[in-house]
Amino acid sequence: MFIRKNASFRIDFNGVLNIEEKVFINDNCNINCVNKVSIGKNTKIAPNVCINDHDHNYKNPEEYHLVVGEVIIGKNVWIGSNVVILRDTVIGDNVVVAAGSVVKGNVPSNTLFVNKRENIAIDYTSKSS
Repeated sequence: MFIRKNASFRIDFNGVLNIEEKVFINDNCNINCVNKVSIGKNTKIAPNVCINDHDHNYKNPEEYHLVVGEVIIGKNVWIGSNVVILRDTVIGDNVVVAAGSVVKGNVPSNTLFVNKRENIAIDYTSKSS
């Protein structure tokens, strides 16, 4: 494993961070783990990548409640600069994640993941959800 400068690893509660061999983590990467983050062999992570296996209850910001999941990154993955990987994400083997992407959910093996750019504002105060 090779880690460049200013990389940050935060493991809280009973979190498990598993980093396999020959992983490269570039400058200013941030990994926050309260449950499980796993990074597969030969994965390359470019600068300024943020990986979180949890987030907060945005519907009630006064309540400090973590919503916890997992992040699983397969083998031989290349994650471009300024990518954000959110909880409940599984990235398969041999995937390239384009720079600036926000990743949540399942990314199949042997694919190029690119975000479709559009801005959407959703009213989360509505009682219908």
